[in-house]
Amino acid sequence: MKGVLTMGKRGKHYNDEFKAKVVLELLKEEQTLNEVASKYGVHPKSLGDWKQQFMENAALAFNPEKVVSKYKEELKERDRKEDHLYKQIGILTADLDWAKKKVKELGLE
Repeated sequence: MKGVLTMGKRGKHYNDEFKAKVVLELLKEEQTLNEVASKYGVHPKSLGDWKQQFMENAALAFNPEKVVSKYKEELKERDRKEDHLYKQIGILTADLDWAKKKVKELGLE
């Protein structure tokens, strides 16, 4: 039960619950980073990276609305870009239809 999801080209991939469990154990400071890494079969560099990410995002646990707000804004921006692209597709389709019609009128193919 090492929390491995898949084994790919880049090595092991651990799920978020496993990472949180291991980092929380590391934060207890009852064992060194290397001891915890060895215990769970995780490279110490990976464990250090997980800890840093955990610490940088710990405040989000007390303000989940901030994460939701940011996510909603990203979705709105993506929707705006998507709408723009659909408009561009519409314009290009109309231009293509017009060009095909003109080619036929001129007897060219």
